[in-house]
Amino acid sequence: MSTSTDVGLDVLDRLADLLVGGDVTVVDLTAPLHEGTPVIRLPEGRGLPWPFSREVISAFDDAGPHVYWNNLRMSEHTGTHFDAPNHWLSGRDLDDVASVPPQRLVGPAAVLDVSDRVARDPEFLLEPEDVEAWTRVHGPLPRGGWLLYRTGWDARGHDADLFLNGGRTPGVSPRCARWLVEEHDLLGIGVETVGTDAGGAAAMTPPFPCHWHFQGAGRYGLTQLRHLGSLPPRGAVVVAAPLPIVGGSGSPARVLALVPRGAVRPAAGAGSTDHSTDRTTDPDEG
Repeated sequence: MSTSTDVGLDVLDRLADLLVGGDVTVVDLTAPLHEGTPVIRLPEGRGLPWPFSREVISAFDDAGPHVYWNNLRMSEHTGTHFDAPNHWLSGRDLDDVASVPPQRLVGPAAVLDVSDRVARDPEFLLEPEDVEAWTRVHGPLPRGGWLLYRTGWDARGHDADLFLNGGRTPGVSPRCARWLVEEHDLLGIGVETVGTDAGGAAAMTPPFPCHWHFQGAGRYGLTQLRHLGSLPPRGAVVVAAPLPIVGGSGSPARVLALVPRGAVRPAAGAGSTDHSTDRTTDPDEG
C-alpha cells in the first residue's frame, strides 16, 4: 500500500522527469540586472534608491590571482524585485522579506494581458470589470496564486527614459487593488513596470493603492517582469526567489515560471534583448 509520502515522491519524481525531458519548460521572467537597469525616479526631497553598480574585488590579478568577484551597490528595490509586506506603511508591522514563508514564494499564475489597450493608452488602469471578463473565459483566479499583469511594458526595458516614460505608466485602479485583495486569495501581483503601481499613483486615494492594499494585507509584489507574453493565461507555476535579508523590505529576485512545453506561447515581443551583453534572451531557454 502506498503512503502519502510515496505519492508525494512520485509526484516530484514525475516533475523532475518532465523537467529533464523538456516537457516542462522553465521560462525566466527576470530582467537582466546591470548598470543600465532602470530605477524609480522620485521627486526632489524624497529618498533616492541607488542604481545598480559594482566594484571589482579581484579579477585574476594581484588582488586575487585565482578569483573574479565584485562588491555590489543597489537598492533593495532594483530591477526585477520582490516587495515584502513591511515595505509599505500599511504593512509596517508585518513580515520582512526574510520572514516570508518559503511556501508562499511558489504558486500558480493567472496572466491577464491588456497589452493591446496599453499600446493605445500608456496610463491604462486595470478595473474589476477587466478581471471579471478574464475569469468568464479562463475561470477564477487561482487560490494562493499570483496575478501577473501583462502590459507589454517589458519591451521598453532597454531604455530607462522610455521605460519610466515621465511617470506615464500603466497600473491598477484603487478600486481594483482593494477588490483584488478583499475578494481573492492571491499571493500577490506581478507587473512589468518599475513598481506595482501606476506612474500616476501618488495622486490616487489612497496613494499607491497596490502597495497600500497588497502590503497591508500581507501580500507581495513582483516588479519589472519580462516574458509574460510567453505564458498561457493559466497553467504556469511561478517561483519567486528573493534574498532573505533580515529586516529587509524587499530584494532583487530571480523569478521563474514552470510551463508545460506545449503551452509556451510564441507571443510577439516575448524575447527581449539584454543590452548589457547584446544577447537575445529566449523565453524557451532554461
